Amino acid sequence: MALSVGRFFICCWAFFCKDALSLMTAYRAILSARFRMLLQYRAAAFAGLVTQLFWGLIRVMIFTAFYHSSTAAQPMAYEEVRTYIWLGQAMLAMLPWNVDAEIRQMVRTGGVAYELLRPLDLYLLWFSRALAWRMAPTLLRAVPLFTIAWLFFGLQLPATWMTAAGWMLATLLAILLSSAISTLQNISLLWTIAGEGIANLTFAGVLVFSGMVVPLPLFPDWAQPVIKLLPFRGLCDVPFRIYAGHIPPSEYWREMVQQLAWIFGLIILGRWVLSRGMRRLVVQGG
Repeated sequence: MALSVGRFFICCWAFFCKDALSLMTAYRAILSARFRMLLQYRAAAFAGLVTQLFWGLIRVMIFTAFYHSSTAAQPMAYEEVRTYIWLGQAMLAMLPWNVDAEIRQMVRTGGVAYELLRPLDLYLLWFSRALAWRMAPTLLRAVPLFTIAWLFFGLQLPATWMTAAGWMLATLLAILLSSAISTLQNISLLWTIAGEGIANLTFAGVLVFSGMVVPLPLFPDWAQPVIKLLPFRGLCDVPFRIYAGHIPPSEYWREMVQQLAWIFGLIILGRWVLSRGMRRLVVQGG
């Protein structure tokens, strides 16, 4: 009897594991195909690289003038801010600043109905697309910009291997966080169809509160408690300050736990909003 029960549970475990592995293979295939497709846009990546080098130089000059004209003690050293700026230019494509044009087109034309027919979880399908969308353009631009900024424009390398490892892990979490925000933006298309309003509002919030415009430690003291609670600092400020050595290794775990908390929280919120949207979806076109 015990042997039969044991075999039953083993068979159930094998069945569900096999099913889970097949599903993971499907999402991995979607991620891989989307990633390889986005890697083909090399001309756009080169144009973005030139643009980001130009704006990076302007921003470095602005903060150079600021530090040279002020005698007050600043919460970040000039070298840390310069490195922070170049990291922001290298990782700009990682930010969730717009909606997926293909999903927007599917919602407008009614093609989203085909997405619902796939034997896949719609949220994970769109999350896989968003993940590839944030990774591929970032990889195309970041590597050459890192190299140029390090050779000619004062980008510092991580001081220790611990710092480098902490930065890479925080950057991975930042990409997942960005993908969760992007997926939530894409889900909002079920209500807005166009998506420009949500994209513009999100972009403004991301630019200001992630540290892309001004490093967050330079914000006034009264704004710091609010900024630290928002998810956007996990996109740029946390990995950049870890890289620059402004966040000590003893604080890594606290910052990354906050990143993880926002990732899971936004995923749960996204799945709930998607379930609500599926109840009221009206296919456009047909």
